[in-house]
Amino acid sequence: MNAFEQLVQAESEGQVNELRNRIEQEGYPVFRRFLDRFHTYLKALQEDQEEEVLNLIAKARRVIPSPGKLSPSWAYIWDHLASMAQYKLKVLHSVSPEDRDGEWQILIDNPFVNREVACYPGLSFDDAAYIYAKFRPGLEHNEYIRLQKIQTHVTEFGDRK
Repeated sequence: MNAFEQLVQAESEGQVNELRNRIEQEGYPVFRRFLDRFHTYLKALQEDQEEEVLNLIAKARRVIPSPGKLSPSWAYIWDHLASMAQYKLKVLHSVSPEDRDGEWQILIDNPFVNREVACYPGLSFDDAAYIYAKFRPGLEHNEYIRLQKIQTHVTEFGDRK
């Protein structure tokens, strides 16, 4: 059983401790795969799973209270995942299910800095909501993120020789 499934199924402190021991013994590779599965879970997250996701993150904090020991880049991973979950849930609550069809895109810009606008076009609503949740926690000063539905567009390609 993979470590994420083990987290989902862990109900007792003994099971939590067993997972902690496994991750501490196997180290970086198992925790990396664990986080990949967590991101897959967040990508599929729906609004009726709010309590479930918050409980999973709380349980994960108990399993590995100091993930920065495995990699410094993971020092704040639980806060980041909790923020991602909250922002994705916010988007899910903001857009009614009947309005989620069609093409969506994400724009990220800082109008006070001379650099390119990041644009993620041609997305399904679920993918756009996940990308929004992924980038929203790390916005810098004056930066903004926009999730928008494309109603009309014209697409052309240059001549190919």
